[in-house]
Amino acid sequence: MAGPSRIEWTESSWNPVTGCTKASPGCLNCYAERMARRLQSMSHPNYRLGFQVALHPNALDAPLGWSRPQLVFVNSMSDLFHDEVPLPFIQQVFGVMARAHWHVFQILTKRSERLSHVARQLPWPSNVWIGVSVESADYAYRIDDLRQVPAETRFVSFEPLLADVGELNLTRIHWAIVGGESGPGARSMHPEWAVGIRDQCATQSVPFFFKQWGGVHKKKAGRLLEGRLWNEYPARRPAGAVVATR
Repeated sequence: MAGPSRIEWTESSWNPVTGCTKASPGCLNCYAERMARRLQSMSHPNYRLGFQVALHPNALDAPLGWSRPQLVFVNSMSDLFHDEVPLPFIQQVFGVMARAHWHVFQILTKRSERLSHVARQLPWPSNVWIGVSVESADYAYRIDDLRQVPAETRFVSFEPLLADVGELNLTRIHWAIVGGESGPGARSMHPEWAVGIRDQCATQSVPFFFKQWGGVHKKKAGRLLEGRLWNEYPARRPAGAVVATR
């Protein structure tokens, strides 16, 4: 339920919850759902129910045993703020993150309404980064919900970027990630959509990370945007963590 991650902007994943349901068009070709079905077919005990939401209390303490400070993506195989995840369990997850203060934990959700509703009932230590996914202008309201969260570091993942997001208000946003969809059935990302976000980040002094062009063969498509890599991060990161920089 935990281990090294191949996601470009993090180092490890930690999954005290697995499984999810589709929330918006960005979920159509969910990589986590494909992976969960595969693990179910391999008789992995934590995926007996496939991609149904399941809590794994046995995985809660895992980060406490990792001595090297690192960037940890929380619930790469789920959404911590899914309606089927009880608030007391979310509070337990936050308690572990507060105790494992030498790591930085990165949480990403599409359920910004629930996030903003329960945020005041959660501790927000400085090593917890909270983000929302925005795949098109129709879901930019998630950024407004995110702004209400009393976290030190807030970020937006524009992935999979499916349309032009238009003019953005990035006030009190500390990081932006852009990426195209990858894998079977991947939908195309137009270069001008990514460039438009990058330019708005530059104007509003928000660090920008370009994850990938995506496609069926994402490695072949690469990560260069206008001839260079964009690996910017917020200033806050765990001491000793090895991450790419601009």
